[in-house]
Amino acid sequence: MQVDFYHLTRTPLERALPRIAEKVLESGGRLLIVVEDAAVRGKLDQSLWAYRSESFLPHAQAGGPEDARQPVLIGAGVDAANGARNVALVDGMWRDEALDFDRAFHFFDEDAIVEARIAWKALADREGVVRNYWKQDENGRWEKAA
Repeated sequence: MQVDFYHLTRTPLERALPRIAEKVLESGGRLLIVVEDAAVRGKLDQSLWAYRSESFLPHAQAGGPEDARQPVLIGAGVDAANGARNVALVDGMWRDEALDFDRAFHFFDEDAIVEARIAWKALADREGVVRNYWKQDENGRWEKAA
């Protein structure tokens, strides 16, 4: 199980998340995006539709009749009704249920750095968990820092 910590310092979540979603879909996978706040879920829903002018990322918010068919599903909890094996925790809060997936993307900004450090340390001793820490350089490119 792989956990990738993404420290958002330059690129906002609305720009960073769609790139990760694209990569997951390109690999044939599905993604569950988890965020408790309904307003943020709505904002992410809109950003996935408008991410690129020439395309969109197929997705839906959880709770609809077609959840199982969605390549990307946005929900408040860690329930992959779409059968996703990849989960993106985007509100800065780590959830141990993410360990049931093949891969977790944990996005956090400066406001959630303390919680991210706690999660990083807690996962250090978990058997079968590979952790990566990604930060942005001065040009906004992601570089692996740990």
